[in-house]
Amino acid sequence: MYKQPEREHDYTEEDIRNESKRRDFSRKQKKGGVGKIITFLVIAILIAGGVLVKLWLDTDPFVKPGEVSIDDSVSETNRNIINENIEKWKNSGNKIRHDIKYSEKTVYSMAEAGENDVLVKIELPTVDFYDSELNISSSEAESESSSKKITWVDFINITPEARVVSIDDNYFFDNIEKGGKYTYISYETDNSEKSAAIWIATADQNYDQKYPESSKDFLSFAQTGVTALTRAMTLTLNGKAGGRGSYFADKIKDFLSSKDLTHISNEVSFTDGCKGSTGTMSLCADWRSLDSITAIGTDIVELTGNHNNNYGTSNNIKTIEKYEELGMKTVGGGKTEEEAAKPLELDEKGNKITLLAYNHSTSTKGNGELADGNRPGANGFTEEKAKKDIKEAKERGDFIIVDIQYSECYSYPDGYTEMPSCDKPISGQKNFFRQFIDWGADVVIGTQAHHPQTFELYEGKPIYYGLGNLFFDQTYWPGTQRGYILTHYFYNGKLLNTRISPTWYDASHQVYLTDESTSEKFIKRLMEASPKGK
Repeated sequence: MYKQPEREHDYTEEDIRNESKRRDFSRKQKKGGVGKIITFLVIAILIAGGVLVKLWLDTDPFVKPGEVSIDDSVSETNRNIINENIEKWKNSGNKIRHDIKYSEKTVYSMAEAGENDVLVKIELPTVDFYDSELNISSSEAESESSSKKITWVDFINITPEARVVSIDDNYFFDNIEKGGKYTYISYETDNSEKSAAIWIATADQNYDQKYPESSKDFLSFAQTGVTALTRAMTLTLNGKAGGRGSYFADKIKDFLSSKDLTHISNEVSFTDGCKGSTGTMSLCADWRSLDSITAIGTDIVELTGNHNNNYGTSNNIKTIEKYEELGMKTVGGGKTEEEAAKPLELDEKGNKITLLAYNHSTSTKGNGELADGNRPGANGFTEEKAKKDIKEAKERGDFIIVDIQYSECYSYPDGYTEMPSCDKPISGQKNFFRQFIDWGADVVIGTQAHHPQTFELYEGKPIYYGLGNLFFDQTYWPGTQRGYILTHYFYNGKLLNTRISPTWYDASHQVYLTDESTSEKFIKRLMEASPKGK
């Protein structure tokens, strides 16, 4: 504290300047402190005022609360959901300040939905697993009488036991916007009340988590039958195809290359100087025809076939190395016995799948067709190996597909005629295929059959006994010109459905999808030969 001098004349000019500065500083401190207090009080008053205004608005008896009305179009189920959620909304301390009006509509295209429409259900048109129906028209889908033909199943409950059909050729898993029936809750309200309107319509239902946003959310996995780009196909390559190796895939490449994964079962290795021929059982493929395999977007090459060593093990190894160079995965065969026996583990879009493939036919290590030690070849079947592979895949929690190269149906007649006996499983085949389901497999597929065979559900799991030919030169019988492609659709680790797409090739050896009528007749024929779980 400043001390008063004893005599007035003791003040110096420096003392006077310091005293003046001290007093100025003291005044500023007092003024700043008061200013802060005033600012704080103003802010506190404003906040308190805002709270009081809000409380007044929320409790003002003169402000009429919003009302919720539900149109008669709303189903009883959705009406109950809305009413329950109104109470939940209020019990959570929320208010409805503006009127909300709800209605419901069902459309057959997502494009018909408006800004204020909330998707609450997707239903898919299905038929029984053993039904031959593949496609319905939009008029059939919208007709009440269609209930006799199809069953609408909520997407959430779809399983492979009910086969999904397309609407006007729009297959839901390939075209999510047009392949189903879509139910929307529509609301009308003030813009400020939209969040409340949506919550009340959908809360606790988690609709946005149940339904995918686009077809890209599904994993599509196409599996095909026998590929053997050999013999007469090489003659066609040098003739009508003008040396263009992708020629055989021209009519099927768009369909197969659009899938996330495409599988083939190629029985024939590529060889330098391979010549065209007819009739021989020693098979090779011209390197140029590899372009048909790449054109269809092949991701997986199965090597369980009998003929990959026909032109020597070195050509088999060169072919496998070419697949690897192109980024293709192999299964069911390999450059060594150990490599051939390795399961193929897939992890795509959150779906973990193990693909197992075995040769169980006339092939042996002795005849050089099965892999043996360091010699390449197909993966020979043993019960011990299969059980071990399935057990390990189940422990990983994988979905398990088993492909089998089985013995061929040899009931081929003379001349170009049908052979319906080959539609059925041949001797021993039914029990052999079913045992894989008993051991824990989820799907079993015969990839060996040159003649397409029937399919069935066994213990709720699908078995396809033979897919027929994809690429081959067997135009001797109509049965060997047919085949079918399986496209599996997975979502969140679950197989939802498998689409069957019948194929055909003629003397040109170009493969294409058959029309709806032909396809349905073909499937009906296979169903008549099915064990149907018996």
